[in-house]
Amino acid sequence: MIPFNIPPYTGEEIKYVKEAIESHKICGDGQFTKRCSQWMEERFSAQKVLLTTSGSTALDMAMLLCDIKPGDEVILPSYTFSSTANSAILAGAKLVFTDIRPDTMNIDETKIEDAITDKTKVIMVVHYAGVACEMDTIMAIARKHGLLVVEDAAQGVMSTYKGKALGTIGDFGCYSFHETKNYSMGEGGAVVINNPAYNEKAEILREKGTDRSRFLRGQIDKYTWVDFGDSFLPSELNAAYLWGQLEQADLINDNRLAAWNRYDEGFKDLKEKGLIETPVVPEGCVHNAHMYFIKLKDLEERTAFISYMKEKGILCVFHYVPLHSAPAGLKFGRFHGEDEYTTKESERLVRLPMYYGISEEETDQVIRAAHAFFEEKA
Repeated sequence: MIPFNIPPYTGEEIKYVKEAIESHKICGDGQFTKRCSQWMEERFSAQKVLLTTSGSTALDMAMLLCDIKPGDEVILPSYTFSSTANSAILAGAKLVFTDIRPDTMNIDETKIEDAITDKTKVIMVVHYAGVACEMDTIMAIARKHGLLVVEDAAQGVMSTYKGKALGTIGDFGCYSFHETKNYSMGEGGAVVINNPAYNEKAEILREKGTDRSRFLRGQIDKYTWVDFGDSFLPSELNAAYLWGQLEQADLINDNRLAAWNRYDEGFKDLKEKGLIETPVVPEGCVHNAHMYFIKLKDLEERTAFISYMKEKGILCVFHYVPLHSAPAGLKFGRFHGEDEYTTKESERLVRLPMYYGISEEETDQVIRAAHAFFEEKA
């Protein structure tokens, strides 16, 4: 069986976890937490990066920092994971879903402005498959209307938009280091603070409402509870595991891109025959090969394809059920405008096996099996 995902592992993780244990510092903000944060700040030219317990809690922090008031609205795509919406709900916002672009599966930037009301506070964008949203247009809309922008870049670590790292363009950015992501700490994430005015508030929020971070830097002689907060700080053991991968970030990225390109080349003929659609990467976007997907004719064909591939020993999976059609989506939000593409495109999309270390033989096997599916259908 070719699995859909294998969590990344470079071989150094165990050594670093052992170092953390032997240092007698396994709660957060030890040497490995600091190394990971500093690496991302330097590599992505990020103002401040704080590791979190998950990509979901990174989003929670970002939305809480937006200072949502009762009745405020957040605009977001319906085609995303529940964490994107949950973070807005946690902060007290009402959800306003909008349609996506069929080419990138990202929020349609041309549909955002019409969804803005006097209650709108935040625009949340999701960089699907590590391919950037049209951020120049989105940032211009946000600044015109005095709105904050939160980038859900859970899938976008190492991707860029016009030379800027995803997560560093809006007011806040959020990364995920879940086991399904390009770089993993099992469960974990990071919030990117792009405006230094939020630095201290973010540290307090992350450290259970205390000013402990200032105390550890020697800026105050004791620390105390100063505001609302929660425990968003991950274990040093998780950070040590992640450090083993950030050290090899380019190696992992290049390996995934090679596999992505093999898929893309191998499916050219099926695309040219109009049997499938393949990912689109707009000009100015550099992606990280987070996933390779194809789109089939409809839901029925996708279901048959997934079943066929499983019979051949290849695990392929679908992705999000649009949030606006889910029970919680109906409860907490509304869809603005016409659902022209969100549902239709989501029902056609299937993700192929993609992970660090997938071999040429394995990707070729996937390509051959996909071709066989269409040959047998003909």
